[in-house]
Amino acid sequence: MNWYVVLVVLVGLERVAELVVSKRNARWSFEQGGVESGLGHYPFMVVLHTGLLFGCLAESFHRPFIPALGWTMLALVILSQGLRWWCISALGQQWNTRVIVVPGLHFVARGPYKFLKHPNYVAVVIEGIALPLVHTGWLTAVVFTLLNIPLLAVRIRSEEAALNAALVK
Repeated sequence: MNWYVVLVVLVGLERVAELVVSKRNARWSFEQGGVESGLGHYPFMVVLHTGLLFGCLAESFHRPFIPALGWTMLALVILSQGLRWWCISALGQQWNTRVIVVPGLHFVARGPYKFLKHPNYVAVVIEGIALPLVHTGWLTAVVFTLLNIPLLAVRIRSEEAALNAALVK
């Protein structure tokens, strides 16, 4: 098994860890009266993010590793993972892969949320480009990005509406 396959598997395991945290946080949110919205786009998001991993693997067998590109993109993948977990840590129990908002809580303005409104999506965009390009998977990077643009537009609108309706500013 080559090292790139190991990298993609590790990113997949990171996604499983996110889902474990998400499930725990969803349970807490619902116990606090949380309301879920945006259910329509969630299955597409799951398929797209799973497809990213499979696309990376499939394309890697047909593309060369170009060190200058690969090592730079690997650094971006690592940085995007760090940003993602900084977001998860900053949001605490309010973080979720789904849109579940507990009415009456305050907007989070710590960690990366001090600087950006949706820093987790910066991590998603960087990773969606960088992970495939670690092994010159330009087709996967382009397809994921083009499909992710409208998904993020829907996701962000859904989150904004839910947050503005339920949270204290």
